[in-house]
Amino acid sequence: MSPDKQKASRRFPSAGEDIAHWRRDPSTPQTQSPAYRLAFDDPDFLCRDELRPMRLQLELMKPEIILQERGIQSTVVIFGGSRIPEPGSDDVRAASDAIAAKLKQKAVHYDTAREFARLASRESAKSYGRDFVVVSGGGPGIMEAANRGATDEGAPSIGLNIVLPHEQRPNLYITPELCFQFHYFAVRKMHFLMRAKALAAFPGGFGTLDELFETLTLIQTKKVEPMPVLLFGEAFWRRIIDFDALAEEGTISPEDLKLFHFVEEAEIGWQIVQDWYGL
Repeated sequence: MSPDKQKASRRFPSAGEDIAHWRRDPSTPQTQSPAYRLAFDDPDFLCRDELRPMRLQLELMKPEIILQERGIQSTVVIFGGSRIPEPGSDDVRAASDAIAAKLKQKAVHYDTAREFARLASRESAKSYGRDFVVVSGGGPGIMEAANRGATDEGAPSIGLNIVLPHEQRPNLYITPELCFQFHYFAVRKMHFLMRAKALAAFPGGFGTLDELFETLTLIQTKKVEPMPVLLFGEAFWRRIIDFDALAEEGTISPEDLKLFHFVEEAEIGWQIVQDWYGL
């Protein structure tokens, strides 16, 4: 229901109206006491440990309500390292020249992620931005490339940011109205997958690996519908993770190796998505 219709049908004052009313109360020891604050307008109260279940629910609901209001039905999720720079950029945070050189070698993935997002956004335009909307973790590096690719097509894109001490500020290519901030990793991960129709994982660190294996586990255990899982940069992934050894050791099934595809080029990755959904 739209805010105007809600207002027209409301019999009681809205929460916002009551907040405005109580803030106009005369200043007395009673009205200045924290106990007098409305519970839903009291940050100190809402941040108590006992209110964690409520905060989890609010963090789940806020993006969901906004995405529903925007009519966004499905997404293409793009993961990847925050430290991978744009080609030609000197923005490399590394401990040594050798590591900096390795990160600069991976800069090619920035362009690939940007192009893959552009292709997804071109498809999204056919549904007026309701399907195959690009979503990233909201930060720099590969995440920035993803949102930038959507911007190249003039398409909206989503950023799911999270409060961290470093490496996490919203990149400037996220659609501002779709730039969300999370406190809980678990709720953020749910939002990554609630509408996902494809996952593209580029070289990255613990966060990328966490999201990748979360997705593969959910598909393997049939907790989510199967979807294309694309691993860009086969050499990186095979060096970091010996998938074949997991099957040989019996800890995964040989069939589980078919849950993902190694790809190098954006066009090939998007063709896999097109073929999967008959686009």
